[in-house]
Amino acid sequence: MREVNPFVEWIVKIAQPCNLACDYCYVYELRDRTWRHKPAVMANGTADQLARRIAEHARRHALSRVRVVLHGGEPLLAGPARVEHFLEVLNQELRGTASCDISVQSNVTLLNPSWMALFRRHGVTVGVSLDGSREANDRHRRARNGRSSYDSVRRGLELLRRPENKALFAGLLCTVDIANPPVQVYEALLAHEPRAVDFLLPHATWEHPPPGHDPDRTPYANWLLAVFERWYTAPRQKTTRIRLFENLMDLALGGHVRSESTGLGDTDFLVVESDGTIELSDSLKATRNGAAATGVDIFAHDFDTVARHPVVADARRGGLETLADVCRDCEVVRLCGGGLRAHRFHPRNGFANPSVYCADLRVLTTRIRDRVLADAPARLRSAS
Repeated sequence: MREVNPFVEWIVKIAQPCNLACDYCYVYELRDRTWRHKPAVMANGTADQLARRIAEHARRHALSRVRVVLHGGEPLLAGPARVEHFLEVLNQELRGTASCDISVQSNVTLLNPSWMALFRRHGVTVGVSLDGSREANDRHRRARNGRSSYDSVRRGLELLRRPENKALFAGLLCTVDIANPPVQVYEALLAHEPRAVDFLLPHATWEHPPPGHDPDRTPYANWLLAVFERWYTAPRQKTTRIRLFENLMDLALGGHVRSESTGLGDTDFLVVESDGTIELSDSLKATRNGAAATGVDIFAHDFDTVARHPVVADARRGGLETLADVCRDCEVVRLCGGGLRAHRFHPRNGFANPSVYCADLRVLTTRIRDRVLADAPARLRSAS
């Protein structure tokens, strides 16, 4: 039986619903509708089985560290008792085998001192979704009744920034909207003192291109490059990390990055839904109904079996051979990696295409590569 490349990260849909109605949401607002048939929250028995499967996989592959991300919907809708049960069982199953980095990705509108006490007990870090200032955020991230979500998010962030909680504040996740001024958005995010900021391109395909799609003017590259310039030239650049930029810089200097949106490495994560079914990256939900489904689950299958499943193995695999012909010959393919798999989709031929953001990615990666390589000698001298 062939060796498998182990998983090291599990994205756990501990709650399916969300209390916001973000209009770009890949779970509820794009092409997929499978969420309608899944339990609202993960049952304790399902959580127990998942913890056993993760520990089994860690032992089998001698993993010293694994990662678990509590996700949704909005994961806090699962309630403190259910979340703490899973954390306790996971810790118990992994004891003596592997340490576990646990995080939650939340809109923090429901965050309160009781939640933070639970997170402190279990060392759970909190990533927060926010798109900038009140105006920028409320373009898309509103409550179901249409009201602004900004004040509720701000209160959650203020709680996270308290001295006793600040170490658990993992950072901010921002979806790019080219209608919002890039540097203003970045500075609004910086005002919350995050350790890291992640910028995501809105999920789009060749069938449903992103807002303002223009391969000639590359508005998404221009937006991100404005932020890059502000970040890269800041006196204390490294106080706030931006994973996209850091990954591209590492790759430009010959490093290796494992990411689904940059580079050519295999991916190392799985999504586990609230019913225990196993899915591929959530971003695939932007392509067609059921696109992330695998047909396997944690009750009938261990994670080695999952890794060998053709659908999973194909989706995880990186490398040039997985890309469209036009991508294989591109000078920046080792940086962009062909872009996110979902963004390559066309109903005519599936994923055998460059990214719908291809022109933007070419400009973005070329500019960052050239800047970093030009500055590398001086930076090395100053560091020595």
